[in-house]
Amino acid sequence: MTNTPEDARAASLRAHADALRAVRQAAAERDRVIEEAQARVERAAVDAAREGASRNRIREEAGVSPRVLYGWLERAGLPVRPKRPAGQKGD
Repeated sequence: MTNTPEDARAASLRAHADALRAVRQAAAERDRVIEEAQARVERAAVDAAREGASRNRIREEAGVSPRVLYGWLERAGLPVRPKRPAGQKGD
């Protein structure tokens, strides 16, 4: 059987499709692992806040912004003071 240019192109395209499929599967697994890890960080942060730990320390240890931390706490039903309007810091 001779290997025609069309056969070579078809084989190349199949290999390319297989490689893309593997990349997509790896990316989906990566996303799942990261999502699970982030959920564990969120649960630990909320638990620490429930135990009375400093919210600033929780935020620093979790490596998240205040907005993210307070969003977690609100979803967990913990009290969060309303955000100050812009321009009112230090008043």
